[in-house]
Amino acid sequence: MQLLAFFDLDGTLLDRDAAFDLWVGEFVSDRALDASARDWLMAEDARHSGPMDGFFEKVRERFGVGDSVERLWGRYRKRMPELVVCGPAALAAVRDLRAAGWRVAIVTNGMQDNQLAKIQRTGLAEVVDSWCISEEAGVRKPHPEIFRAAARRCGALIDHGGWMVGDSLSADIEGGRAAGLRTIWLRGRRAPDQRPAGVTPDFTVGSVPEAVRVIRRA
Repeated sequence: MQLLAFFDLDGTLLDRDAAFDLWVGEFVSDRALDASARDWLMAEDARHSGPMDGFFEKVRERFGVGDSVERLWGRYRKRMPELVVCGPAALAAVRDLRAAGWRVAIVTNGMQDNQLAKIQRTGLAEVVDSWCISEEAGVRKPHPEIFRAAARRCGALIDHGGWMVGDSLSADIEGGRAAGLRTIWLRGRRAPDQRPAGVTPDFTVGSVPEAVRVIRRA
């Protein structure tokens, strides 16, 4: 197997939930909403999957917000990269993996402006070889083609194998396995996906550094 490792972004390399919690606090304060609004926003986000335009459509309806979905979503995409962080242990683990001769890429679903700004602002751009963002790639996880595209950007072929690390059983683990990769699931970062039938990660860990240790031992 070639020395190739892919990592998901939100909920894996980045603590997206902590950043979202900060964003919710700002949103509630700016619009003078009550505590129940905060609870609703957090619960709705936990239930939501896919692009966030659907989430903001529900926000408009729930709170009678006059701004368009596009405006709300655009402000969110601008603010989230300013709130999100990559923990120093995760950043160091990815840097060390690459220094050990591995080609490393980020494979993430999301909008190009939002995800690229996160990668650049958190220092991840300096510790990976490449990244593949679904909006720009024209395909989303779990489709195998996004993993093939990420491999090509690392100068590799997915046919020679590699690893996928992520917190989503459906997008990261099911998608990684479909692309012929070994998979590592980060448990407990968000409410678990409904497990697709027959989809089981090769390893289950609690942190990015632990995932990197698994990869290097294997």
